[in-house]
Amino acid sequence: MLHQISWSSFLSTIGKLVAFYYLLVGAIFFRKQLVAWVKKKLAMTVLLVALVFHVHAQTADGNNGLNEANTLIRSFYTNATSVMYAIGALVGLVGAIRVFVLWNSGHRDEVNRAAAGWFGSCVFLVVVALIIQSFFGL
Repeated sequence: MLHQISWSSFLSTIGKLVAFYYLLVGAIFFRKQLVAWVKKKLAMTVLLVALVFHVHAQTADGNNGLNEANTLIRSFYTNATSVMYAIGALVGLVGAIRVFVLWNSGHRDEVNRAAAGWFGSCVFLVVVALIIQSFFGL
């Protein structure tokens, strides 16, 4: 005796068979590309699994590490700000020399653009240091 089959299960079965057929045909016709893709993904998967095992091997309490990193970054900030100001001063000196060379070589139309660019980079370094300091309350 035949059982009644619903349209949804019939269409679902047909859809699975069609998908399997196209997967099989694709595997046959594109096997070189498929093998290369699987090798690449397999290497990435092995790498990620190794990374996961390494991460799980670390200590379970991450709060201590975050607090230690926070205090370490806060202690280095003043030195980093001084380095940023020093880099800004060097960029300013190099920019002044470049603008002076352009001015003396007669490139009057490029002097304004060069001066604005070099001055803007110096101001950017100083402003970034101040904004980070005020934003994070350092």
